[in-house]
Amino acid sequence: MRRALLLSCTALLLAGCGRSDDDLRRMIREEIGRRADRTYYTDAQVYGPYSPAVKAGRFLFVSGQIGADPVTMELVGTDVAAQTRQALTNLTTLLNKAGYDSSDVVQCTVFLRDMKEFSRMNLIYGGFFADGKYPTRTTVEVSSLPKDALVEISAIAMK
Repeated sequence: MRRALLLSCTALLLAGCGRSDDDLRRMIREEIGRRADRTYYTDAQVYGPYSPAVKAGRFLFVSGQIGADPVTMELVGTDVAAQTRQALTNLTTLLNKAGYDSSDVVQCTVFLRDMKEFSRMNLIYGGFFADGKYPTRTTVEVSSLPKDALVEISAIAMK
């Protein structure tokens, strides 16, 4: 990781970003120092041995959320709209627990059981982010998801 970070900074310097050597050294020291800061958010119910969210430095990595009620762990509704709404509500809850909100999300991955449901998912998904300030996103069709969910959404946020 340190080597990759050093190579990235070197590439920026060679690309003419105008940073002095001292600035680059300071940036590298800060990022390496942040790397040690990890907080695990484990108070949400999960379906296996993983953390619902992990904060590493300025980043928050949120595990995939399905449209399950956080208390009963049962899927909410039988359609992709209802499950997308609940998955994003679950994601928002985890963001908030860590001191983040949807405006801090920089990347999402959406897993759909049926790509024909893309437009329905998209209608709900778009409402969870500020208009015109959407995170990057990858959407893929998968053959199955936990609890036979129709959608799962993971995110990366940054302060």
